[in-house]
Amino acid sequence: MRIYSSLWNADDWATRGGLIKTDWTQAPFTASYRNFNANACVWSNGKSSCNSKNNNPWFSQELDATGQERLKWVQKNYMIYNYCKDSKRFPQGLPKECAFNI
Repeated sequence: MRIYSSLWNADDWATRGGLIKTDWTQAPFTASYRNFNANACVWSNGKSSCNSKNNNPWFSQELDATGQERLKWVQKNYMIYNYCKDSKRFPQGLPKECAFNI
C-alpha cells in the first residue's frame, strides 16, 4: 500500500486566479506524513476484501443532515478551489467523481 500526494504548481487554478502569490524563495516545497495509518480495502484476484462479510463500519458511513449542513458551511466559507467546478481545466469534461459533488 502507498499514499500519493502532490503539491500544486501555482498555476492559475491553484492560486485563485493569481490572488494567492507563490513565494518561490521557499522552494523546494515538500510534504511529509507522520503517524499515517490507512484502513483500506485490498483487491486480489478481482475481488475486494471489503464486502458484507467484513462489515467494515467506515465503508458505509454517511453524514447525517446536520453533518451535511456543516460540510456545506465549511465549503462555502473556507474552500478556495473546487476542481469539480473548473470546466476551464477540464474542457473534455469533469472527472467521474464530480457527478457526486456536494
